[in-house]
Amino acid sequence: MSDLGRVLVLAGGLSHERDVSLRSGRRVADALRSVGVEVEQRDVDASLVDRLRQDPPDAVFPVLHGVTGEDGALRQVLDLYGVPYVGADAAACRTAFDKPVAATVVGAAGLHTPASVVLGHDTFRELGAAALMEAVIQQVGLPLVVKPARGGSALGASIVRSADELPSAMVNCYAYGPVALIEQYIDGTEVAVTVVDVGDGPRALPAVEIRPDSGFYDYEARYTAGATQFVVPARLEPEAAGACAAAAVQAHQALGLRDLSRTDLVVDAAGVPWFLEVNVAPGMTETSLVPLAAEAAGIELGVLCRDLLATAAAR
Repeated sequence: MSDLGRVLVLAGGLSHERDVSLRSGRRVADALRSVGVEVEQRDVDASLVDRLRQDPPDAVFPVLHGVTGEDGALRQVLDLYGVPYVGADAAACRTAFDKPVAATVVGAAGLHTPASVVLGHDTFRELGAAALMEAVIQQVGLPLVVKPARGGSALGASIVRSADELPSAMVNCYAYGPVALIEQYIDGTEVAVTVVDVGDGPRALPAVEIRPDSGFYDYEARYTAGATQFVVPARLEPEAAGACAAAAVQAHQALGLRDLSRTDLVVDAAGVPWFLEVNVAPGMTETSLVPLAAEAAGIELGVLCRDLLATAAAR
């Protein structure tokens, strides 16, 4: 048996990504059990605080996605009760989860980020949607991408290739959050780079190339088996692959993250990686990218999760 003691895997929650989180939680719990760790998986509900206060686990592996899991609130609660957990602290989560803020931080650190505009729903509605959409297209250009400023799994995200597609894309986006991020579409190879740190400094795992059958890595493409082709390691020139690894580690450090993150990038025709977003609680399902990257690196998922928990517990 592992000497970690009792581990709690938190999954579920009330975000739009609840089902994905539950699948991630099961995968992590099963992987940990396979290497001898005593694991309990549970949802986040009103009884959690009593459990943390009266019978605290030795460490927590949070795999809640979306607002409830990645905005820092849950981790703040764990900090209040002195329970160690895998991943970034509350302050870093707040920065990373807000896509426009994260892009500003990593852009200041030297990474390439797409041109963008950020519009709240109230502003968009009250100041004249038609005129604002025309100005957005003039500034950002077409094609462009519309997505919620906060959230994950590409929920509410759309590629807009013509001006008449923008209104419905904005409506779709606002259904998932009050603030829209409208950004330049970067044509190229989409990759995801996992960064892990088990106490010896952050390092990038092999990049996973993402090739969705639909042409857009949306919710269905992410979580429907067979809807997306993943190539790992990504088919990049060595120099571009190195640049992606360096960009992911740089984003991880610039945002103050720890233990585990996944950075989504697009590599353009010149081999330059462009930062899209970072995930502080990346998916762990059977179609998720962190397990694929770990496998490509020759790391058993259970061993990786156990080592991340051991690093957290030692803090």
